[in-house]
Amino acid sequence: MTKPEPARYHTTNWKSYNGALKQRGSLLIWLDKDMAWRGPRTGRNGRPAVFSDAAIQFCLMVKVLFGLPLRQTTGMVESILSMAGLDWPVPDFSTLSRRQKRITVRISNRRAPGPLNLLVDSTGIKFLGDGEWLARKHGTQRRRQYRKVHLAMDTSTGDIRAVEFTSSDKGDSPVLPHLLDQIPRDEQIGTVTGDGAFDTRRCHAAILERGGTAVIPIRKNGRRWREDCPAAKARNEILKATQHLGRAAWKRWSGYHVRSRIEAKMKCLNAFGERIASRDPDRQTAEVQIRVALMNRFNALGTAEIKRVA
Repeated sequence: MTKPEPARYHTTNWKSYNGALKQRGSLLIWLDKDMAWRGPRTGRNGRPAVFSDAAIQFCLMVKVLFGLPLRQTTGMVESILSMAGLDWPVPDFSTLSRRQKRITVRISNRRAPGPLNLLVDSTGIKFLGDGEWLARKHGTQRRRQYRKVHLAMDTSTGDIRAVEFTSSDKGDSPVLPHLLDQIPRDEQIGTVTGDGAFDTRRCHAAILERGGTAVIPIRKNGRRWREDCPAAKARNEILKATQHLGRAAWKRWSGYHVRSRIEAKMKCLNAFGERIASRDPDRQTAEVQIRVALMNRFNALGTAEIKRVA
């Protein structure tokens, strides 16, 4: 049997996409001159915060974007503000470290018309242990430690709509309800696509509770569930379709293969560094959320429009 020719794709908006890629390296593109740089007065006892959360988030975005330590981050921010003609004060490294632990990161996203179709997956990210070269050359000197990042991506815009940061021993299925809780209740969910790790009653029930349809393959050797709830009935319908069409045909028919897009998004997350710099769990969470905010900002600048030509 002859091997089929691989599919070929063509980028239709290369000129605008090339401009968007150049903008990502611009220093001033990340600075909003109209942002509230100083902290607001809360009316509570004690001295108010000198810097707003928006100012701290901007500094942390510069830190993550360019892979800088905290002290070099303050120097970079001073240079950016000077280039922009702003005489704003710059938080010192200790202020950034302290505020990173309790900051609420704002992650912007776009909403496309129609129901929201989500892709869910998780990946591990290292925060302690030897690098790849040192481990290969001399062996691991100490145990590597990882955390897990769980993402939910909108297929229409490519933006990350929900993110959870957990320990490495946390499974995928228990986190899915928490990802869906981050989606506003007034936003309709169309489909939720995930791999076989989400083939659980908890996941199917959470998707049905939000009015969505699960596109989750049945685990190998999966059996029919007792239909004691709507989630079991929906899952058994997937099993019936898989048995009728075959596993490969069901994946093509259901559009399951679009899940490869979130796997590519995981590579974008790791492009900011193979490990996270923070050691405290709260600071680690903020660092991961900063990465997600940068990824959504990249998408807002412009993305490639690709169509299949053969």
